[in-house]
Amino acid sequence: MREVAIIGTGITPCKGRWIERTYYGLAQMAVKAAVGDAKISIKDVDAVAYGIYNDIFELSAIPEHPLQGIIGMANKPGMRITSGGATGSYTMMTAYTWVASGLYDIVLALGVEKATDCFDFQSRTSTPEVIKTIGWSGDTFFERELGWTASDSYAEVVLAYMDEHPGDLKDEVSAKIAEILCEQVQNNPYAQRYGEKVTAEMAMNSRYIVYPLKLLETCVYTEGAGAVIFASADKARAICKNAGHPIIWVTGVGAANEASVAGRDERHKIMHRILSDHLAAKAAYKMAGIRDPLKQIQVIELHDAFIKQLQITMAEMGFVPLGHADDLIDKGLMAPGGPILVNPSGGLTYGGHFVGGSNMFSCWSACRELTNRNMERALVHGTGSTVAQYGVVMILERGS
Repeated sequence: MREVAIIGTGITPCKGRWIERTYYGLAQMAVKAAVGDAKISIKDVDAVAYGIYNDIFELSAIPEHPLQGIIGMANKPGMRITSGGATGSYTMMTAYTWVASGLYDIVLALGVEKATDCFDFQSRTSTPEVIKTIGWSGDTFFERELGWTASDSYAEVVLAYMDEHPGDLKDEVSAKIAEILCEQVQNNPYAQRYGEKVTAEMAMNSRYIVYPLKLLETCVYTEGAGAVIFASADKARAICKNAGHPIIWVTGVGAANEASVAGRDERHKIMHRILSDHLAAKAAYKMAGIRDPLKQIQVIELHDAFIKQLQITMAEMGFVPLGHADDLIDKGLMAPGGPILVNPSGGLTYGGHFVGGSNMFSCWSACRELTNRNMERALVHGTGSTVAQYGVVMILERGS
């Protein structure tokens, strides 16, 4: 395979509701930002991969088709990917693969979502309709008919983990992580909850969404778009030299999907594990030559649908042992000035979660931190689908 680098990234501001933009307009904004970052023309891009999670959000069965001409990619190949919450990561993985294979030299990964165009006329709010729409991702014969929601799905995993490790995931630790993410989001003016003040005490006292998941430890519905441009090594060197910023190499990629039905062995979903994250990280580490992630990775942009899921994922990826996820706070690993910078963007919880492009948002942040803080290596993660089935991990390294 060829070496692959990221040459440009761009995102829109994250909002609970973009009244003045359709998802077409949000896509245009993100693409313009990404090609501007790379200092290239959209004419230089050979192909595009679209990350759009949910047709119903976009009110279209083929939501990518109007984007092709609008973003300047007419008469070039484009493909839509949907993988639940991991849609953005799988879209970037597709773009990476197209370049690594030699099929194309420069590929755009574009993620966009307009979730709150959904509307419930009885309550006169978006939330019931958005929850119902996501409910179509669940098992349509059993789960959906019982009122299944995404929060229920992740709660199953968290509760099983807490049964297996009863001393871990203490509420005060999860609340402290929420406080840290809220502090970090103040450095991200694109974030949905920029300017908001949440303390650990506020997080602790916030109401339950579904036990044991609390309101201020839960990601928010977001409208927005993100774009990441991948290029072959020769193209990347010339483009980044012209743009005046360092090359960000993609040195490791890993992915795995678990079963959705619970059971006691790996033919099924082992409910107290997020094995997809473990296997994806293991594959990405092997490809990138990572032996000790805690010592070799400085920046982590992790898909935190819920804070307690963030803690489990950090254990699955080897930053703390399973059963000791509270060490992230108890041993100061995530504290300001600690050895790892986790979700400097504020994560999905405080930065925003526009499902099809949230992982592009994470990638944008990781590239920003590697460049601005002169750090060496970052990890970008995506997870999604029912009971956190899907996992993707990318390792990024800053070049000269």
